[in-house]
Amino acid sequence: MIPPADKPIEVHLFTDGGCSGNPGPGGWAFILRHLPSDKEIEQSGGSPKTTNNRMELEAVVQGLQTLKRPCHVELFTDSVYVGKGMTEWMPKWKANGWKRKEKGKLAPVKNEELWKRLDEVLQRHRVKYTRVAGHSGHPENDRVDELAVAAYQKYL
Repeated sequence: MIPPADKPIEVHLFTDGGCSGNPGPGGWAFILRHLPSDKEIEQSGGSPKTTNNRMELEAVVQGLQTLKRPCHVELFTDSVYVGKGMTEWMPKWKANGWKRKEKGKLAPVKNEELWKRLDEVLQRHRVKYTRVAGHSGHPENDRVDELAVAAYQKYL
């Protein structure tokens, strides 16, 4: 049965990003699970020179951009950077013109273009952040880690 068009779809999004060196070759990956049907999509990609934080952000942005209509999303990530950024830092950065406080002055937000892309896709969805411990035997987190590592292997 197809849900009514006005009822948001519920999905789980598992993400990870990483690098070999920081900066260095990097990869990102996500698993998107449609809860009513239990169907999943896996995607990954990489960059020859990047950082862990950029790849963590890219995984979330790519996963959320894959959704075709507004959804209720539970985001599972081991990235405290992404989680705190979404829930604590981003509202302050936006209020300060995408600047952050550093040594008593306002400085540009690192990875600003990715944070802005994330902010844009967050406007379409209701997202709940759930932190998972990395490399702890969480099956989906282990899988996205494996996909992200495979994505940067081609650049080594």
